[in-house]
Amino acid sequence: MIGLGVSVALLAWVLHGISLDDIVAHARRADPFLLVSAVVLATATFPIRTIRWLLILRDGDGRRLPWRPLWHATAIGFMANNLLPARAGEVARAYVARRQLPVRFTTAFASIGVERVFDALVMLALMALAIAAPSFPAHTSVGGRSLSGLAVGAAALFGGLLVLALIVVHRPAPWLALIGRLSRRLAHWADGIIAGLAVLKHPGRFAAVVLWSLVLWLVNAAAFAVCFRAFGLTIPLEAALLLQGIIGFGVAVPSTPGFVGVFEAATRITLAIYGVDATLAVSYALTYHITTFLPITLLGLWSLSRLHLRLGELRAPEER
Repeated sequence: MIGLGVSVALLAWVLHGISLDDIVAHARRADPFLLVSAVVLATATFPIRTIRWLLILRDGDGRRLPWRPLWHATAIGFMANNLLPARAGEVARAYVARRQLPVRFTTAFASIGVERVFDALVMLALMALAIAAPSFPAHTSVGGRSLSGLAVGAAALFGGLLVLALIVVHRPAPWLALIGRLSRRLAHWADGIIAGLAVLKHPGRFAAVVLWSLVLWLVNAAAFAVCFRAFGLTIPLEAALLLQGIIGFGVAVPSTPGFVGVFEAATRITLAIYGVDATLAVSYALTYHITTFLPITLLGLWSLSRLHLRLGELRAPEER
């Protein structure tokens, strides 16, 4: 209910004073070839995520897992984020991986947490490039705070999480002992979580995860940039790095499935920094959001049918 309220409030702000006819007119004028190209690039990030997940997640004996089951889990997880509330896709993704592969639910879920930390740090690094670019408008702020200050604060938070994870995975015994004294059940979960952090102990895999994270977010930024051109936006290409970062952190705000309202508000705010008219910015946001929402949702539903699962099973899966 909180997420629904946030989405409605943000959509009301986004659409206030804007003609729906003008939004549709801008969308109709968009270059269809470039728009389709942007959708293809955005959808390509999901196979890239699967490749990266192959590097992070291993079975109980440390062996590499097959690609196809992890792809099904990835597609279903992001489809569930689009259709189910409360970011259920993260839990659903770990649940589907456990159903198909010899991995524990907690291990799969912890590996997704590792992904999120890498995502945040890479997005922040790319945002820093956009903020440092000569084209970035000086003295830009969001909510009364400078973007550079917000980026530094977020980098400190996620950098601290990465350091903590490195400490825990290299010296797990004291942490397991402490958790075991608190709860035996928690100790069982903690053991699986530490297994999901194992990639941090292997420099080669660690470096490969960083590389694929960079590829992932550059491809994602390219999708935003191509869509700029589809709408005739003559703004610097590095604005795409800033846009994806603000959206990436904005979707952490409670909202409806698919991040309705949050995505559009983050896009309108970011494009306003570069002087884009509000109506054009909202048309861009709605068009991009809808067209990139459909492919992964359909792919996830297809994977769900292939595995003979029901959408209801993903709402609150439990480890058995």
